[in-house]
Amino acid sequence: MRMTRSVDSVQFLPFLTTDVNNLSWLSYGALKGNWTLIAVNAVGAVLQTLYILVYLHYCHRKHAVLLQTATLLGVLVLGFGYFWLLVPDTETRLQQLGLFCSVFTISMYLSPLADLAKVIRTKSTQRLSFSLTIATLLTSASWTFYGFRLKDPYIVVPNLPGILTSFIRFWLFWKYPQEQDRNYQLLQT
Repeated sequence: MRMTRSVDSVQFLPFLTTDVNNLSWLSYGALKGNWTLIAVNAVGAVLQTLYILVYLHYCHRKHAVLLQTATLLGVLVLGFGYFWLLVPDTETRLQQLGLFCSVFTISMYLSPLADLAKVIRTKSTQRLSFSLTIATLLTSASWTFYGFRLKDPYIVVPNLPGILTSFIRFWLFWKYPQEQDRNYQLLQT
């Protein structure tokens, strides 16, 4: 975004949903008293918030971005109020918040499936990021193993789709290899 001074090729919603996901897991970690969940998701929330601010800085349609952000923040505040004010029992709150975080994380991992259908239809992986696929696999696997270590299904279950979708994307990269950059091909001749 900084190099092109534009957000034309960057989608905003992943930044926003990842920020909400980090904040939700941060709340879960705080309720559980788990400093690993707290630290990782606090850093993630700060970074995602910075990405959102950079996106907003370079975006020409600020009204739409601000409206999406305000809407999701409103949902987050309502959820925070529900979990922390209306659910008095800590164990019930932990279970409900864990379920919310799990469903939200699963939806984030499954959201690229629409792009996967386009990749198959066009037989091109140009719209997929190989490095992001590797990062998703490593992150999902790490959280899955950590969840197994804690015996916490709310951490294990939502990260399994991340592993699955990563392997599907690796298969697509193998089946439909990206064409090398023309400049790179010219350098090799």
